[in-house]
Amino acid sequence: MKDLDIAKFGGTSVGNFQAMTSSYKVTVSNKNTRLVIISACSGVTNILVELASGACNKEKIDALIAKLREIHYEIIAGLGGDQKLKDHIEEHLSEIRKLAQEASMGRSDELTDRMVSHGELMSSYLFTALFNFYGTKAVWFDIRRVMRTDSAFGCAVPLVEVIGALCKEQLIPLLEEDAIIISQGFIASNTEGQTTTLGRGGSDYSAALLGEACNASSISIWTDVPGVYTTDPRIVPHAKAIAELTYLEAAEMATFGAKILHPSTLVPAVRRDIPVYVGSSREPEKGGTWVRTKTESHPAFRAVALRKNQSLIVLSSPKMVGASGFLAKVFEIFAAYKRSVDLVSTSEVSIAITLDAGTNTSGISSAIPDQMLADLRGFCHVKVETGLSLVAVIGNQMSIIPGLATEALSAIRDYPVKMICYGASSHNLCFLLREEDAPDALVKIHKHLLED
Repeated sequence: MKDLDIAKFGGTSVGNFQAMTSSYKVTVSNKNTRLVIISACSGVTNILVELASGACNKEKIDALIAKLREIHYEIIAGLGGDQKLKDHIEEHLSEIRKLAQEASMGRSDELTDRMVSHGELMSSYLFTALFNFYGTKAVWFDIRRVMRTDSAFGCAVPLVEVIGALCKEQLIPLLEEDAIIISQGFIASNTEGQTTTLGRGGSDYSAALLGEACNASSISIWTDVPGVYTTDPRIVPHAKAIAELTYLEAAEMATFGAKILHPSTLVPAVRRDIPVYVGSSREPEKGGTWVRTKTESHPAFRAVALRKNQSLIVLSSPKMVGASGFLAKVFEIFAAYKRSVDLVSTSEVSIAITLDAGTNTSGISSAIPDQMLADLRGFCHVKVETGLSLVAVIGNQMSIIPGLATEALSAIRDYPVKMICYGASSHNLCFLLREEDAPDALVKIHKHLLED
């Protein structure tokens, strides 16, 4: 659709009545914003995940549902205390209670997806009401009508072609009318109509998939900080906002731990060459970060990212010397257990592999299966080390400019480095460190490479 901007607002941007009002003003300030994708109110998803865990007794369930009521009733109070809105929220809370009781009999990823979907459904309903409250015509749309995935509950895989066809049939005609469409991020449905989710942080991904399907001219990601920073400002106070990034730079940052964008967000945007803007809904006047194919600047060092909860697997065997097929056998086992290999380093008789534990919607880390380790031990020695973090230096032409590696290494000379990956990409240099050393190392690398 020509000149279509899709705006996505995160949980903090719709966390209360004031935040929603700020997000409303941001939306109406751009005449091209016709589709709005929002997350659950801040803190709501965590509450729903806890209720879905099966570990809550009646008193705990009552307390958590009371908290959910408080969050959403605060917004309703700003809207004049409309009883119809309260009744709508109570319907959701009643269903949430039933699901929590069901979870106490046994949790599942499928139940968790059903549970957490209520967060986005409630926030989007109230956000739609807020638009109409301020005199702007808005229509609520259930994104599960068009956002189709497989049945991998907790972290479902989008069916891109199906999404495109359904958007053409059901969503695009609505966008051509005069109302702003308000819908949900993160949630979807499978071909059987069951609710699925795209994994934690998946609202960004939702917006990008819809941007691709609707041929949007831009995607705006609105959060609580004005753009993408050179590193996490909560760890490094001297972190600086970045005015522009290439898709490749942003993808590297997201992949290696930068929380501002979901790692998968840029894939649909790249396929359609859709510029992505990241800004603050609280302070839109401060500007933000544009992510696009090309940028005017190409610094050697752009940013530093931190990714926690890493595991290192070292596989060793004298049979590797001069042998063929060893790596193939290793990767075949990883594939059989659906574990994605992250970084790889090899020597004469050993292979070092890092795994990102990650989490699905439930928040449960993906532990290394014991049987997978047993299969590996069938033909080699296996050593597993946990409690590690990955620090990644993101930049340009890093593997071909003399001296860049030396500069980065000198910044962390005081820390033992478990593994280094360099050269596979000209955009990153990765260090695997002990978890307790990583934040200090991040500060020193940033100071050495990116601060004046």
